[in-house]
Amino acid sequence: MKILIAGGAGYIGGTVARILLSQGHAITVFDNLCHSRRSAVAENATFIEGDIANRPLIEETLREGRFDGVMNFAALIEAGESMKRPEIYFRNNTAATLMLLEAMLATGHDRLVFSSTAACYGEPEKTPILEDAKLQPTNPYGESKLLVEHMLRWMNLIHGFKYASLRYFNVAGAIDGYGEAHEPESHLIPLILDVALGKRSNIKIFGRDYPTKDGTCIRDYIHVRDLAEAHLLALAALSDTKSRLIYNIGNGQGFSVLEVVESVRRVTGRPIPVEECERRPGDPAVLVAGSAKIKAELGWTPKYAELDQIVASAWDWHQKRYA
Repeated sequence: MKILIAGGAGYIGGTVARILLSQGHAITVFDNLCHSRRSAVAENATFIEGDIANRPLIEETLREGRFDGVMNFAALIEAGESMKRPEIYFRNNTAATLMLLEAMLATGHDRLVFSSTAACYGEPEKTPILEDAKLQPTNPYGESKLLVEHMLRWMNLIHGFKYASLRYFNVAGAIDGYGEAHEPESHLIPLILDVALGKRSNIKIFGRDYPTKDGTCIRDYIHVRDLAEAHLLALAALSDTKSRLIYNIGNGQGFSVLEVVESVRRVTGRPIPVEECERRPGDPAVLVAGSAKIKAELGWTPKYAELDQIVASAWDWHQKRYA
């Protein structure tokens, strides 16, 4: 297949691009490199530098490419930042995606896999969270993604636009030769690994008074390769009979921040100093996925379900990254 990957120079988009290329698909990466660099684009992928908010450029790319499907990973992803600058999240995540959707409609492209988020749920009433849970984001980042889901539903109802919206939980780990390296970095596991390598003095824990077993936030961690496989299955499933798919993607297990710190200590054998800080606004206490739906409908099964497995793959890549 010929596939356009918007945001394909990022962590998840770049992983998906590499796996698709290894399977013989033709990949075009479309990325503005605002939080990445040219070297992150997969070898053998066609690269176009641009922003999906640039309607003429994305439309030209689609007309010339005639793709079998589009995957959209292009977005700002920092929930904490969104509580300070909500306007840039609605512009970059919501309005820019509308430009992509309009360009797809104008050029006859009607299959999209959308990178959504568990932040659409906000503070859940019960866990594990199922796809029919209330959608009540506690931060503008989650709201910006949920607004895209609303647009997609109407595009589907009115235009027959086929899409899969994948609500991720916490993504981590690495594949051979490629891993997580945000600029700036804000994700827990790579930050702790930086401490293990002596790149940071300690790891900050935001909040020790949550209603959880040890007072720290609990999250569901999914290996990036397992997440990539879910994207491939979702794209293949989009057809006239299955034209609107919404799935949670997670392990179904919750790990606290302190448990992740302990996992890194076990895997690396290094001391990890901790600094306790105040809560960050907008952080739900517990986010754990119920992924039974995608398992039943698409046959997806995570192959890297243990936290130490995920951390070990990230640690292997992280050391090579600085070598």
